[in-house]
Amino acid sequence: MITRRILEEREERDLLPSAMKSRLSRGRRHPEAEHPYRTAFQRDRDRLIHCSAFRRLEYKTQVFVNHEGDYYRTRLTHTMEVVQIARSISRALGLNEDLTECLALCHDLGHGPFGHSGESALNELMAGHGGFEHNTHGHRIVEHLEKRYPAFPGLNLTYEVRESMLKHGARPVPDEFHPEEAPLLEARVADLADRIAYNNHDLDDGLTSGILTEDAMRGITIVDRAFRAVEERYPGLSGPVRNHSAIVWLINWAVTDLIDHTARELDRRGLASVEEVRACPDPVVGFSPEVDELQEELHQGLFELFYNHYRVARMQEKAKRFLQELFHEFLANPRILPPRVQRAAREAGLHQAVCDYVAAMTDREAQGEYIRIFHPFERV
Repeated sequence: MITRRILEEREERDLLPSAMKSRLSRGRRHPEAEHPYRTAFQRDRDRLIHCSAFRRLEYKTQVFVNHEGDYYRTRLTHTMEVVQIARSISRALGLNEDLTECLALCHDLGHGPFGHSGESALNELMAGHGGFEHNTHGHRIVEHLEKRYPAFPGLNLTYEVRESMLKHGARPVPDEFHPEEAPLLEARVADLADRIAYNNHDLDDGLTSGILTEDAMRGITIVDRAFRAVEERYPGLSGPVRNHSAIVWLINWAVTDLIDHTARELDRRGLASVEEVRACPDPVVGFSPEVDELQEELHQGLFELFYNHYRVARMQEKAKRFLQELFHEFLANPRILPPRVQRAAREAGLHQAVCDYVAAMTDREAQGEYIRIFHPFERV
């Protein structure tokens, strides 16, 4: 029988001294007895997977609005891809896979509908009321908004998961989470796995949609190198399999470099504990300088050729208009809000309650709500 204590002993024996161990967690806001067969981070993982905010990621946009096609990435499929990449990196480096998986699972939990355009709209709508940023909102979800347990609000996750969620964003970190301390190695792995995933999978979706073409993208150094590698190994290959093979090459190239470069950095620095990681002023987990530069070139190319394409821009502007009109209508007529949101408004304020309500919506929920409220012949 493999108990929690045996799993914790395995972590002590098999992981790097600088990896975060379950038994060294700073604990939960609301004390709970440990589980006999799961470590603290395994319990966090399970709570995240079972929460309603995680399920809603299935119908929240990555780039393409949900009704544009079922084969494009959603926040959920993107999250699953980040988890796979992050676990591979963490395992190879001797870090805590369970913690890394938690951080990958929750990294997009706070996103509203309609991708980054939705986040931009909510931030504008919440000007003067704290703004909106998805990492901060994700932390609000796991601390307050999820209602699943009778003994406490939220999910009562470990300190390390909540800390890492806040240190992933650009906003000031609350004093409770020691902003002077550097993020854990596992948090940095999850961040960079996210970068690898969205760069390459947005490229994949762009090629699938026809917005991007191979010829245009081959002006980017590493994309050209990927297609050359595919041509060399599979002469004459064409169509979707050719594109997919290039994406596979790109992901493998980035992941391999990240593992190799980070392993060298860990050896060079000789970090002997998590405390030394928290005190380290420079990022330890990262790409080699050459690959980091090539990754940034790829991102900039996607920004110019894909994210700014007129078709994507049209989707983004429509999405912002949906949210703006819904938000203003709820503020002007709060009695049309569901009773639970009206109750929340009395506690958190109307702006915050409306923001929480709208941010929780999936793309199609926001579209449906818009029709119910503004279409004169739609049943409410």
